[in-house]
Amino acid sequence: MQEIYGYDLCRWKLVLVTVGVICSGGFLLLLLYWMPQWRVKATCKRTTLKDCEVVLLRTTDEFKIWFCAKVRLMPSLGANPLQNPNPIIHKVSNGHAVHFCESAAEENKNDLKKYLPVSKPIRYFTHHSVKYFWNDSVQSFDVVRGLDESTFCSSIHNEHSTGLTKGMHDYRKAFYGVNEIAVKVPSIFKLLIKEVLNPFYIFQLFSVILWITDEYHYYALAIVIMSVISIVSSLYTIRKQYVMLHDMVAAHSIVRVSVCRGNQEIEEILSTDLVPGDIMLIPSNGTIMPCDAVLLSGTCIVNESMLTGESVPVTKINLPNPSEYPKAMGDEIYSPEVHKRHTLFCGTNVIQTRFYTGELVKALVLRTGFSTAKGQLVRSILYPKPTDFKLYRDAYLFLLSLVVVAGIGFLYTVVNSILNEVPAHTIIIESLDIITITVPPALPAAMTAGIVYAQRRLKKIGIFCISPQRINICGQLNLVCFDKTGTLTEDGLDLWGIQRVENARFLLPEERACSESLLKSEFVACMATCHSLTKIEGVLSGDPLDLKMFEAIGWILEEATEEETALHNRIMPTVVRPSKQLFPESKQATNQEMELFELSVSIYEIGIVRQFPFSSVLQRMCVIARVLGEKRMDAYMKGAPEVIASLCKQETVPVDFECVLEEYTKQGFRVIALAHRKLESKLTWHKVQTINRDAIESNMDFMGLIIMQNKLKQETPAVLEDLHKANIRTVMVTGDNMLTAISVARDCGMILPQDKVIIAEALPPKDGQAARINWHYADTLAKCTSSSPAINSEDIPVKLVHESLEDLQMTKYHFAMNGKSFAVILEHFQDLVPKLVLHGTVFARMAPDQKTQLVEALQNVDYYVGMCGDGANDCGALKRAHGGISLSELEASVASPFTSRTPSISCVPKLIREGRAALITSFCVFKFMALYSIIQYISVTLLYSILSNLGDFQFLFIDLAIILVVVFTMSLNPAWKELVARRPPSGLISGPLLCSVLSQIIICLAFQTFGFFWVKQQSWYEPWTTESDACNVLDATNNSSAPHGNETLHDEHYIKNYENTTLFFISSFQYLIVAIVFSKGKPFRQPCYKNFLFVISVIVLYVFIFFIMLHPVESIDTFLELVCVPYEWRLRILIIVILNAIVSVLTENVLLDMILWKVVFNRDKQGEYRLTIPQPPQEAVDRCGVCFLSSLFGCREKTPKAKYMHLAQELLVDPEWPPRPRTTTEAKVPSQENGSYQIITVT
Repeated sequence: MQEIYGYDLCRWKLVLVTVGVICSGGFLLLLLYWMPQWRVKATCKRTTLKDCEVVLLRTTDEFKIWFCAKVRLMPSLGANPLQNPNPIIHKVSNGHAVHFCESAAEENKNDLKKYLPVSKPIRYFTHHSVKYFWNDSVQSFDVVRGLDESTFCSSIHNEHSTGLTKGMHDYRKAFYGVNEIAVKVPSIFKLLIKEVLNPFYIFQLFSVILWITDEYHYYALAIVIMSVISIVSSLYTIRKQYVMLHDMVAAHSIVRVSVCRGNQEIEEILSTDLVPGDIMLIPSNGTIMPCDAVLLSGTCIVNESMLTGESVPVTKINLPNPSEYPKAMGDEIYSPEVHKRHTLFCGTNVIQTRFYTGELVKALVLRTGFSTAKGQLVRSILYPKPTDFKLYRDAYLFLLSLVVVAGIGFLYTVVNSILNEVPAHTIIIESLDIITITVPPALPAAMTAGIVYAQRRLKKIGIFCISPQRINICGQLNLVCFDKTGTLTEDGLDLWGIQRVENARFLLPEERACSESLLKSEFVACMATCHSLTKIEGVLSGDPLDLKMFEAIGWILEEATEEETALHNRIMPTVVRPSKQLFPESKQATNQEMELFELSVSIYEIGIVRQFPFSSVLQRMCVIARVLGEKRMDAYMKGAPEVIASLCKQETVPVDFECVLEEYTKQGFRVIALAHRKLESKLTWHKVQTINRDAIESNMDFMGLIIMQNKLKQETPAVLEDLHKANIRTVMVTGDNMLTAISVARDCGMILPQDKVIIAEALPPKDGQAARINWHYADTLAKCTSSSPAINSEDIPVKLVHESLEDLQMTKYHFAMNGKSFAVILEHFQDLVPKLVLHGTVFARMAPDQKTQLVEALQNVDYYVGMCGDGANDCGALKRAHGGISLSELEASVASPFTSRTPSISCVPKLIREGRAALITSFCVFKFMALYSIIQYISVTLLYSILSNLGDFQFLFIDLAIILVVVFTMSLNPAWKELVARRPPSGLISGPLLCSVLSQIIICLAFQTFGFFWVKQQSWYEPWTTESDACNVLDATNNSSAPHGNETLHDEHYIKNYENTTLFFISSFQYLIVAIVFSKGKPFRQPCYKNFLFVISVIVLYVFIFFIMLHPVESIDTFLELVCVPYEWRLRILIIVILNAIVSVLTENVLLDMILWKVVFNRDKQGEYRLTIPQPPQEAVDRCGVCFLSSLFGCREKTPKAKYMHLAQELLVDPEWPPRPRTTTEAKVPSQENGSYQIITVT
């Protein structure tokens, strides 16, 4: 959703802006480039949308991002591309009225061009690869729609099945444009301009110009080289991503396709010329679909792994025509989701087609370009939603505070320089220079280093990342949603056994379904026919469950060949029959008996006459089949046991059905029920092709259960245990049966054995009754005997949560619900959603969009949500989560920020550990860079007071030899070997981090100031001149330093002086001290002593600085513009440095880590800071200490920042929560005042 405003270009405003740009030296132009809303408001005046020349757009989400677009005009014969422009009459030069032709016979190819110049133009603009046209009916701009919306199924067959005339095609193409998902790879020059105009690089350019003006050539050159390397690296990465995305979508960009025109002619065109309404012919050898289309005739076998991640071939059948059989089926509006079985999606691979009696396989084009399913996926990658993370928001605030500090230094420099009668030129340069010192130019590169290193480490362990900024966010994950099948459990299913029903009673479970006694049974016939398997190049393919079921009976499937289908009509059936090996008597038989036997075997064949495909909405599939030689047909159905039982005659369903089903699902088995029905003899083959599905799927005979075993992956329990120990919640989101999901959740440790599971069964409003939720406890949901005693609600404790606020994660109850209930709760019980997701652990029978809605609901209560799925139906949730991890390497994983090479959830804790390490590294680097700026700022400010400064090579040594080396090596610490129970802080603006930075600033300021003033108190001190030689003032024993100070030329900038040399040595050591103090390891990173490059770098720098301080070398002193000071003073500087190091280390590791972090800013397990009183009895002294520190720092117990924690605290004292078993919660009509639902509980 976006807000839209109309503007017209204003000439006098444009003139004023032009003058402003010239006067500001182009800075105003840059400002308007960065701020599109300012650019539009500064150059345009507000007007109505109908007449505007420019539109200003703003997103309605929390980011409020502005965009602008130019409104263009397009000549057109009508306002709606899907309607014929029949009322429009245009006059031509000969005076005759000419109507726009609809038939091919009347059409002239040049007519459209004649009419367009005199037609009324259409207004439109393009935003994020989508065109928005002016719509008079709604008085706003609207996206142009395809045939996928508001089109009835009957209309698709009756009005759109003949194809478009050439003129109508051209008319529509003017609206829809070229059918391509164009990912244009920007030129290097364009990317370079966009990168260089980044505010940071503009600031760097300003800094470099300033330094060159001040003759700091070497430092300026070093910064330029750094910037060039950074820009080149960034350009390479961005362009590489564009090329990868371009290559991904280029596969179907341009292919030749055949289309049917309105006069039944077949024309071959490029796929880029397709428009909605075209009839596309699908070639028999398959193709990559260049658009979204609905199948009108024939069938197709399609691989949809591009979009769903599921590589299983899917059979697509033609869309039934309701108008041909009005009694059999009602007309309905076409929907790509509802009619998915009939829809071919863009980018999917049509493997092969089937046609009958020479009829072509035709499909109606519905959507083209970026409107297609794949186009929308590519758009979400090209224009992603910004990542909202507290660290990045706080970073800007921190930089702003540095700018404020720089402003203070700027004013101080100006005032001090004026008082000392410094020339104006010098005042300007030095006052601006203080700003460039305070905001470090290497900050972005330094911040990125930790993420780049983490990305490299992830790649080594088989986790690939396409969104590096998400690595930091993964360090904050405190909840992970898991898909079940293929993620927590093995991908394939094994047939555990079958349990048949005879005379409404369950027989004993049987391990094998291919026994001789069952060969011609209806149970095995159902297993042989009720599936969607097909043969591709002679290999049986289809759903893994269907494959396992069919392989278990050992039958053979034979499909009609192309030649056969061309000769017969569309009811030429697929045939299944038992293999010869299933008959034991075939092993011992004479030749004559063998011939008779083969004849009898070949006679027993079953033809699949019609298939009603599996529907996730209906949770079942059905086929109509006929045994060769039989007069009557049979209907076979399989699906979810609860659904199948409800469609069977009650007298055929065993009384203990629920009890038996519950026992299997509790043990984690996947259970499928089978049913059968003999159809009436009057049903002919032709009538079967048109009969309604509901007429078949009723009054069935219940036949029994197929029990499939879905084993847990070996690593699943251990990984979930690690996550639980780290106080990371785990949630299961699956499309499987609820009780099966609960069982798997218990088996893998997601739900502990002693925990209670509350099932929320929500029912929508019906027959005047309000929506309601029935609460059941899973262990008491179904009882085997009617004589079971009623559950006494008083026996189950109402408050099942640990009473301590310190242990909110110790939940003792879990909510479970299915997709239908979740949808009802979202619509009718909005107030309950946060409470349910707070303790919701199992979400079963969830549709793909519901998985995304669940992730959003969890994010709404401030959880940092991870999502781990195998790529099938998880794309939306993977994209929406803070950290989506795809276990599939298929192209669908391009939508997921992370992809694991190994299909195992062991990647989840690895990713979180690396995320935590990268996050802590970011904090360490940011704190270090902030201290680096402040330390240098203090040095320069103190030197400005005596009209001095640091030298060019001193700056160069500090920034290159110390800062860059330290920054890029301190980021190399690998992640800690295990997950710990607390999370790192999420932002820079937090008590401990601020205390850490401020305390080190105060320490550095104190020691630098002390050294600055102490040197002036020395007996040998005098304001330095070229004649000064402090080394020779003292005793001859201290003459180890060569008296080279007076051999220098005149110092124009007054760099050489005793204060400068003193501050240079002290500050150089301070950089290394704070680097060590801030480079923390455990519990999120490995200790810094294991970071060998960092240790070696710091040692080398320490030794070098110690060496030049205690044993000066003339050439080095000359290069760094240092002066000779007495050896005694060098030792005193050493004492200052040692004291500085001791104070810094003790402050950070003792005062902050041991006192503030653990007492005052006590962190709970959710990562929020708050003051709490320890639960165990404490000594009086400890209590007094806590109270004293609390009052000292002004800390009070406060409400947690995270919504889910605040909600958990409220629920602890809520006597009505959790709901008692066997109660109902009803939703009343929304009140008129606030529109919220009133919730009442009915026992």
